Amino acid sequence: MEMLDERKIIHVDMDAFYASVEQRDAPELKGLPIAVGGSSDRGVVAAASYEARKYGVRSAMPSVTAKRLCPELIFVKSRFDRYREVSQHIREIFYDYTDLVEPLSLDEAYLDVTNNKYNFPSATIIAYDIRRRIYEATGLTASAGISINKFVAKIASDYNKPNGQKTIVPEEVTEFLEQLEIRKFYGIGKVTAEKMFQHGIFTGQDLKRKSLEYLIQHFGKSGAHYYKIVRGIHKSPVRPDRIRKSLGAERTFSENISSELFMKERLVQIAEEIEKRIAKTDVAGKTVTLKIKYRDFKTQTRSKTLDHYIRDKDLILSTAIELMEQEGFRESVRLLGITLSNLNTQKDESSQDSVEVQLGFSF
Repeated sequence: MEMLDERKIIHVDMDAFYASVEQRDAPELKGLPIAVGGSSDRGVVAAASYEARKYGVRSAMPSVTAKRLCPELIFVKSRFDRYREVSQHIREIFYDYTDLVEPLSLDEAYLDVTNNKYNFPSATIIAYDIRRRIYEATGLTASAGISINKFVAKIASDYNKPNGQKTIVPEEVTEFLEQLEIRKFYGIGKVTAEKMFQHGIFTGQDLKRKSLEYLIQHFGKSGAHYYKIVRGIHKSPVRPDRIRKSLGAERTFSENISSELFMKERLVQIAEEIEKRIAKTDVAGKTVTLKIKYRDFKTQTRSKTLDHYIRDKDLILSTAIELMEQEGFRESVRLLGITLSNLNTQKDESSQDSVEVQLGFSF
């Protein structure tokens, strides 16, 4: 049997966070299908209430598609300053239990409670208490996953949503991962899952039967990662000062484009996506990089560093368009991307100390 980590890791994930904040602040919206985002033809759903999700409405979905799925859908303009304010209150609760908090976005975070400030022996009890305090302080519900590492805790937090939690104790991890559908493995997207299906991999147990050499041969460097995670091996510590070094988005086109007008329209969409990601991470940057991939798959990048930090969509877009217009394109384009870097961060992620691991305790 594999030797497994036995840290106590909690993954807390707020339930339909943006939409829930809107329903809390506007009680008349409670129980109704709402979508946070723009309702225009080019609008995108940033978040959907659970009432809307019943119709198939999901985040990142075009607003026109969402409206078609749910004709009664109510669109609410996003208020990211408000979401950040509520998120800060929630994080203050986290820090009451441990300083080892790694926020992933405004609405989710990892907590290492192996050694916690209350000396509680049970991570399960801590998760219950955190969720109770969040509800009492904000009126919002949260779900949680509890296990021996970040990977398993992240998967577990989805199991009893909304307003629930699931604990995977050390002795259950192996069986849990073996029985798990490959599509539910965190980090395995639709394309990778389809590729795994072609190799007869449908569950964790199927994945576990493949040798390390086989997985590396067919999935490259990621193969070694898959080999470890299905065995419950995931050493990545909770990093309280995890620093993002860049933030970006890109689009691959179904047909190559050569019209600068069409390219600018695509850059507008990419800049809007970056603005949403910036709102989740609350960062700003000085360097804008335009990525261009031509029809022959050759890639070119053009960058500009400003003398001040920016986070506004219009400023990012205007800089990207300026870079686009610096010189002509030698042929049609199949991909455009924008990256914001040189962020307003101070510490490098590599400077973090790893978290001490302890064995043999109760969950």
